Amino acid sequence: MTLVDVLVRVLAVVGALTLTGSIVIVGRPRLYTAAANTRRRTRSILPYLALLVGVLLVNKVARQVGPDVSWIIGWNITGTIFALEGGFVAWLQSFATPPLTAYFSAVYVYGYVFLLVFPLVAYFALADRRALRHLMLTYAINYSIGLILYVLFIAYGPRNLMPDMVQSLLYTSWPQSQLLTSQVNTNTNVFPSLHTSLSVSVAVLAHRTRAELPQWAPIAAVLALSVDVSTMYLGIHWGTDVVAGILLGVGSVLLASRLDKRIQTSELGLALDRRLVRLLRR
Repeated sequence: MTLVDVLVRVLAVVGALTLTGSIVIVGRPRLYTAAANTRRRTRSILPYLALLVGVLLVNKVARQVGPDVSWIIGWNITGTIFALEGGFVAWLQSFATPPLTAYFSAVYVYGYVFLLVFPLVAYFALADRRALRHLMLTYAINYSIGLILYVLFIAYGPRNLMPDMVQSLLYTSWPQSQLLTSQVNTNTNVFPSLHTSLSVSVAVLAHRTRAELPQWAPIAAVLALSVDVSTMYLGIHWGTDVVAGILLGVGSVLLASRLDKRIQTSELGLALDRRLVRLLRR
């Protein structure tokens, strides 16, 4: 199986989940309305979308040179993390069973991607665009701060530091997944857990929008918790990484809310909106 095969498989599963979730959770009427007003709605969130895409592109480029810069800085915190929690991840893996490993492996890959993609569709379908603006800002903040921390600190995961005690359960149960994870991860960038921070951010935003999407809030909470546990159960992250990820996830939501409020009421934000309107009318 090649990387393309793995990507096609992930896209097919996540696409099916997103389509089903959109129909069941969002509802056909809101989807039809959103489709009919795609241009206007896209125009209203274009600056936020551009920011997110820009951050992701910078993130992709910076991750290529990030490890080299990390070694120049030389702040290796792996020993400190191990001193804090010791064999916690190994203890967690002592409860491993084939069904649990299959569940957490699926959640780590499919569930995580669905958790990030579905809110983009669901919030686009809402009449109030604040949730979508907050979501994209939150993603951008998570990735920006995460990248800075990845460059500043060297941190090896438990499966790398103590392979005799912690197994790489994801790769032993689904070896092909390494083709995908190797594209976005390196052995030295486990602090904090972006899987955790982004999933927690989605769960917090889902709770905030529970009045509009009541079914999504509990689903997001269960998925986020499962993703957080999976990062440790599979031997990828330390408990410390997860705690830091939770703080980053919650903090990103709070910061995104404040930033959006300032942007929407600032002269710069209003000027950008007017400029985008003129560009899109050409």
